[in-house]
Amino acid sequence: MRIKNVLPALLAIFGAFIFLASCEEDLGTIGSEIIGDQNINATLDDTKTVISYSRKLLPVQSNGLPIYQLGSYNDPVYGRTTANLLTQLTISQNQTDPIFNNGVVVDSVILYMPFFSEGTTDDDGNISYKLDSVYGADPIDISIFESNYFLRDFDPATGFEEIQNYYTNQGSTFDAFKGELIHTIPNFLISSEGFTIVTIPEPDDAGVQPDTITTNLGPGIRVELPPQYWKEKIIDVQGGPQLINNNNFREYLRGLYFKVAGTGDNLSKFNLENARIDMYYSSYNPLNMGDELAEQIDNRSITFEFNAISVNSIETEYTTEIGDNLMNPNTVDGEDRLYLKGGDGIMTILELFGPDNDGNGVADELDQMRTEKWLINEANLIFYVDKDAVTGGSKEPERILIYDVENNTALIDYANDTTSSAEDPLDSYTTHLGRLERGNDGSGDFYKIRITNHLSNLIHRDSTNISLGLVVSQNVGVPTFQDLENALAPGVTQIPASSVISHEGTVLHGNTSINGARRLKLQIYYTESN
Repeated sequence: MRIKNVLPALLAIFGAFIFLASCEEDLGTIGSEIIGDQNINATLDDTKTVISYSRKLLPVQSNGLPIYQLGSYNDPVYGRTTANLLTQLTISQNQTDPIFNNGVVVDSVILYMPFFSEGTTDDDGNISYKLDSVYGADPIDISIFESNYFLRDFDPATGFEEIQNYYTNQGSTFDAFKGELIHTIPNFLISSEGFTIVTIPEPDDAGVQPDTITTNLGPGIRVELPPQYWKEKIIDVQGGPQLINNNNFREYLRGLYFKVAGTGDNLSKFNLENARIDMYYSSYNPLNMGDELAEQIDNRSITFEFNAISVNSIETEYTTEIGDNLMNPNTVDGEDRLYLKGGDGIMTILELFGPDNDGNGVADELDQMRTEKWLINEANLIFYVDKDAVTGGSKEPERILIYDVENNTALIDYANDTTSSAEDPLDSYTTHLGRLERGNDGSGDFYKIRITNHLSNLIHRDSTNISLGLVVSQNVGVPTFQDLENALAPGVTQIPASSVISHEGTVLHGNTSINGARRLKLQIYYTESN
């Protein structure tokens, strides 16, 4: 019985050896070429294989983001970026239509917006935190306004069938709808210190005092808001329609507008699903106990969450030089410098394999590869940092991302990357989207983007040779895209969300850089079929 089971496997192995031997007869020499500053062959010496140029993004959709920014950041190349935040509140689940007793007093109202952080507890029980996605050590002022601007879920222009988009350039509109100033946080500084909250419970029915409750909260923005505003806004409207459900509540209290002032570096990023406002209140109820009149203190709270619509308004004060360089890019021959900036920023367009001189609908260089049936062993786009334009160091973006701009999807190499499951997002998808390679001085040298499967599909599966987009990325594992208010040529209608939530920028050598050694390169290792 065992022999019968083994025989099919042996036959399969033997068949495989025959298959490999027959394939070996069809393979020619293995070669490699650097395409970009060198060409496929002498007859194509006028062809610029990789055409590259940069464009300023039109206003970018900034609702529906995975995380949101608040603060100010100074980029050494691109200037200062300011990120303000407009966000709706909702009443926490099962707390809508609250009933308040007479004589209610608002004891405190606490706003808490936690940073991304990781806590470590030592042997004595002390917790220290390591912060993530926060930048800078300068003070800024944060003003919190009630907003009179209503954020709606669906777009009436589409018959309420599509989500309503809001864009990075709407800050002036939000400013015009500022309502009451609720609170100001002057000279706010980012801190890695957490918060320890001690709660003293009420005695039980037997008069026994329970143990105190200690709660540890991670670092973030945690401030006390003025109780009177919340009493008037919440307590005083009980029984009315405003608090019956969250649809009514969002129409009534249309949102909070966080606006920053300051020119230093102080930028924080938040997952707003973890943010909240807790309103603690108490009421005193008279109790008739025979001949004596006693009072019962009733302590309660209601929570407001940040889980509805939020919008980032982002404004970058670009230097004149950057603005001039983006006005009229050379889309035919390409540019010597490529610009990348996150937020409402700048992207680069890449077009591979030059023109279609014979008019058959396929770029001539790609046509040649198809005719010669190149087997692609490895293909890389290598982007060198322009060190004359960039101040190297920690403000250089660690990751850049390439995508199909016509279909708004990642490349096939992204889906096939075995490093996608890395725990740290900084180390995920590094086979396809290589991290910034740095020199001994810590300054960025180059990025290597592997497009082996993409190029193989172009040659062997007649895939369309679409234009590619290149952007900086805060987290290359975020798969979603954001709309542009207006399309960019050539048909760019969306941008990866991970670029919108990124604040950094860089400058790279383009395909026409005067520095031939650092010019943008498409590096191909291939095997020719005979």
